[in-house]
Amino acid sequence: MENGLDECTQDGTVDLKGKPVLRSKRGGWRACSFVVVYEVFERMAYYGISSNLVVYLTKKLHEGTVRSSNNVTNWVGTIWMTPILGAYVADAHLGRYWTFLAASVIYLSGMSLLTLSVSLPALRPPPCKDATLDTCRKASTMQLAVFFGALYTLAVGTGGTKPNISTIGADQFDDFHPKEKAHKLSFFNWWMFSIFFGTLFANTVLVYIQDNVGWALGYGLPTIGLLISVAIFLAGTPFYRHRQPTGSPFTRMAKVIVAALRKSKVSVPNDPKELYELDLEEYAKGGKFRIDSTPTLRFLNKAAVKTGRTDPWMLCSVTQVEETKQMLRMIPILIATFVPSTMVAQINTLFVKQGTTLDRKIGSFKIPPASLGGFVTLSMLVSVVLYDRFFVSIARRWTKNPRGITLLQRMGIGLVFHIIIMIAASLIERHRLSVAREHGLVENGGQIPLTIFIFLPQFVLMGVADAFLEVAKLEFFYDQAPESMKSLGTSYSTTSLGIGNFLSSFLLSTVSDITKKHGHRGWILNNLNASHLDYYYAFFAILNFLNFIFFLIVNRLYVYKAEVSDSMEVLAEELKGMTLTGPNQVSSHE
Repeated sequence: MENGLDECTQDGTVDLKGKPVLRSKRGGWRACSFVVVYEVFERMAYYGISSNLVVYLTKKLHEGTVRSSNNVTNWVGTIWMTPILGAYVADAHLGRYWTFLAASVIYLSGMSLLTLSVSLPALRPPPCKDATLDTCRKASTMQLAVFFGALYTLAVGTGGTKPNISTIGADQFDDFHPKEKAHKLSFFNWWMFSIFFGTLFANTVLVYIQDNVGWALGYGLPTIGLLISVAIFLAGTPFYRHRQPTGSPFTRMAKVIVAALRKSKVSVPNDPKELYELDLEEYAKGGKFRIDSTPTLRFLNKAAVKTGRTDPWMLCSVTQVEETKQMLRMIPILIATFVPSTMVAQINTLFVKQGTTLDRKIGSFKIPPASLGGFVTLSMLVSVVLYDRFFVSIARRWTKNPRGITLLQRMGIGLVFHIIIMIAASLIERHRLSVAREHGLVENGGQIPLTIFIFLPQFVLMGVADAFLEVAKLEFFYDQAPESMKSLGTSYSTTSLGIGNFLSSFLLSTVSDITKKHGHRGWILNNLNASHLDYYYAFFAILNFLNFIFFLIVNRLYVYKAEVSDSMEVLAEELKGMTLTGPNQVSSHE
């Protein structure tokens, strides 16, 4: 197969006109290069806004600790939840390519309005030096409406870009071609590499510009970067492989559930061949895949039991039932990712706020607090490369698994790191507060004579955790989703981050309110020197431990879907029959 470069792909991909594509003309790493470069610029744009947003809300719009942090996490939560809508539009109506382009226009509109809102003095309140913000003039309703209107317009745009761009990239590799399947195994590692490369630029250069030059230029550059990224994506159009819309995944899943409930008293035959299924030719004509019946979630098999009625809300094919099962089986794993996503939300909120209380000078240079996020990025970049080039190679020798370890094992390692991170964060914060007490800085909220780099361990460990959990999460939800619901599967990953951010807002507000009852001062105040974030982070460590126990249970119960091709088996057999000398033998980028 590797010599058949002029053959058509076998996975049903087409060009924009719906015609089958030749392997030598479209797809592969050549097409992916445009998508990956797009992601570098787009991530620079997004993180150029989100990384330092809590500082803008505090210093320019004069919002307190809880309100500014919650406004950030509520917005980021929306950013990560809207991809569900984008995935629906792509899978049911426009396809991934056209959904992405339409959403990019909305995204650019939001970025442009946001740049305008930070550029005009009339759209923000006058400056204020009060550290407690008690005497500062608050932003007017109109000023808030323009600023947050721009933010949420941007959020709608990202809803169409996020679930589709990574899926478009993964679609450039044919699952039925062993060599291309091997390349796809490395694609998600390099995808995350591109994301964090753009993030690194945002967390260093853009954040410095925002803090020291001006917010207009600091937001204007990401807007220009986004425009460039869309132009780069369009330049790769002649090389892309596309998948045609296959109908709403939500409707297909709803039909199965409704049909199974309506036939709840019907018995499921022991022989799966007696269940309703379309001919193989029907799937081949549409470039789709037929899936055999499985015993898991057996109740849903009732939807495929023949009763004489052919109403689509009464009778569904075995493949449709199995697609629904695949999406439902992933939900417990999805739930297990909510808590670590809440931890990720702290990077751009409380971690940044803590940084503002410490000594940030290196000589005459003053480090922006949000720039510490760059260490998450650097740690992530190094970890991904080491993982892909060394860890996987070593693990393959023992497991004979082309991935080295399973995706859920990789996620589990990331969850352990999150427990360690919050323990470290709690201990470091305890030390920060003790120094504040020693120097009499508790009540006035003054700068503590400690270097900001004491927070380095928690930022570096967060990057390592991301290399395991976030990469595996993205690949897992894409890989385990049915072929016709890949965009929806990818949106599971973004949904995890969305709910994690909303959960962060809920926990911050709830803990703040509860700890202030009965005359207590509370754990989370505008003056962080008088707060008790060490207790809050210890609470997070316990929450992460309990979540890890839950993950172990759902991991044990999870059943991986069957491969639609034999590519993974071919790769596994190759690994069994040879001695690996380097990571490129199975996942080289050509």
